[in-house]
Amino acid sequence: MGQEFLSLFQLETKRLLWLIGITYAVILTFHYLEFPYGTVLVSVFSADKIPTPGSSTFKSSDVPSKSKLVSNVTLFKPSNFAADHAFEIANNTLIFGQNETIPRTSFVLEPRPKSNKSLGFDGSDHSSTIGSIVRADRKSESQQAEDSQTCSFNKTISLNFSANRFQEDNLSSTEQKSESPFASSSNVSTDITPAVISNDSTISLFQNDNITKVSVPSENKDYHTPIPEVTTVFEMNKLLLKSHTRYRSMRPRWFSAVDEELLRARSEIENAPIVKKDPNFYGPIYHNVSMFKRSYELMEKTLKVYVYTEGARPIMHSPFFTGLYASEGWFMKQMEANDRFVTRDPKKAHLFYLPFSSRMLEEALYVQGSHSHKNLIQYLHNYVEMIAGKYTFWNRTGGADHFLVGCHDWAPGETKVEMANCIRALCNADVKEGFVFGKDASLPETYVRNAQIPTKDLGGNSASKRTILAFFAGSMHGYVRPILLQHWENKDPDMKIFGKLPKSKGNRNYIQYMKSSKYCICAKGYEVNSPRVVEAIFYECVPVIISDNFVPPFFEVLNWESFAVIVLEKDIPNLKNILLSIPEEEYLRLQMRIRKVQHHFLWHRNPVRYDIFHMILHSIWYNRIFSAPTNSILVNF
Repeated sequence: MGQEFLSLFQLETKRLLWLIGITYAVILTFHYLEFPYGTVLVSVFSADKIPTPGSSTFKSSDVPSKSKLVSNVTLFKPSNFAADHAFEIANNTLIFGQNETIPRTSFVLEPRPKSNKSLGFDGSDHSSTIGSIVRADRKSESQQAEDSQTCSFNKTISLNFSANRFQEDNLSSTEQKSESPFASSSNVSTDITPAVISNDSTISLFQNDNITKVSVPSENKDYHTPIPEVTTVFEMNKLLLKSHTRYRSMRPRWFSAVDEELLRARSEIENAPIVKKDPNFYGPIYHNVSMFKRSYELMEKTLKVYVYTEGARPIMHSPFFTGLYASEGWFMKQMEANDRFVTRDPKKAHLFYLPFSSRMLEEALYVQGSHSHKNLIQYLHNYVEMIAGKYTFWNRTGGADHFLVGCHDWAPGETKVEMANCIRALCNADVKEGFVFGKDASLPETYVRNAQIPTKDLGGNSASKRTILAFFAGSMHGYVRPILLQHWENKDPDMKIFGKLPKSKGNRNYIQYMKSSKYCICAKGYEVNSPRVVEAIFYECVPVIISDNFVPPFFEVLNWESFAVIVLEKDIPNLKNILLSIPEEEYLRLQMRIRKVQHHFLWHRNPVRYDIFHMILHSIWYNRIFSAPTNSILVNF
């Protein structure tokens, strides 16, 4: 009897243990498995899917050490990549969506005046049923300190937006300037069906006003180092290299083939074969011509971009192509019409393009005299909420694989919160105003006078026929130009330094001065950027950049010190001596290199290899590759 009881006890014990084991396995399954694309199981035990106590939300901040990972498989050897434990940004929950068609834009030469009105979004697809918005209102310590002030973005001179910097003088632009936006008038549709998004840490956009509060993942504070009052180009190069080892965007909420392709591309770029001689490249104008050549080849071979079709014109899909902000318009047109890079399958996309025009945003929504840009920011907030609610892709990376191209001075401020994680290609690339090395890209500001023939009047006099030492003309925007004129206007016959030139047909006086000068002074206006930098290259005049903390275009690739002269603002009184100290042989070398680099700054009606369209896209591609997490873990079923 005792033996039978013992056998029965052992049998029941085994059953109980099996039941406990099965229950535990079910619990683990519910915790770790997810189905991002309907019924397709993508991954299990990914590095960012370890649940926090008492929560079913997976957060990148909860990533375990490598010793805790289960059945992990690394894509590449750690020796190929630096900073395997680089920081990540808190991520968002995923949702599902789909879209198909790619629009084609037509030429718009100048924006027509529009009354301020409520602009909604394209409602072509209402099939998705998505819940109401839940956004965290927690603020970081740094943001709490800022909440006592009205939200401001332009700190070049003060905390306020600079007024009326929409037109560079002597450029024959008919665009109207707006006043500094500062007070408030929100007249933007907020009737958007949004997504449920959760964040580990957030930044509040506004305090004590009537605008809907927005939260986005904040960046890891460990990455940021104090920025000196003036950041030299040499220091910028160090910051860029540092970003390649320390800056990482958030780890995707689930992994896909595109993540592996990005890591493979990085490995190939870092181990690029040495380029000894190539007719397409002149080595001295690049930081590393071998890496650039390999990166560009991989972009042509691999890169796929998904362009969102949502959004109402004219802010979305309808920029203009002449004037001061033409860069964003030409890029938008050529990106949306590009069959090589654009994909209609978002699951194959390495990058996602948000096709809005920062200039048209101001043209359509800014209320003259209001001194407020809150409704412009609210519009972008609504747009992001709509994208995040309709698609899974924003939330997969927290927007880190999304990019925007904005040339208006206000673009950095309008995008620094809601689109903080995105790759931002900005004309106003100011180190002191939130430009992030390794993520953001400096967009060339190009003044296009002829949309039909954008290369009209290209080139200038030969070096021997450039009789003017230095030239500048422009209105007294900002604080640098008055100092320049104070020291050099009508002070020296070799220094043709003027205020605003008298109007001439086709701005011929201005153009002829550039074509006849050795050095063209590119002094900042209200902001660090100026179209004169690209104009000087266009007319084969060596640019002299006087704009502290300005990140020159294509900085990831081009060695600006090899073909331009960069002068600190404090050295304006010594400007002529600085230029005269450059030997004639060195000047000839600089001017020759300007001709070598020129093709990277030219728009063509149909893009050609290595032109400005491809260079902008390459900067975005390159930054995405080097900011993508390198310690990604993929475990497939």
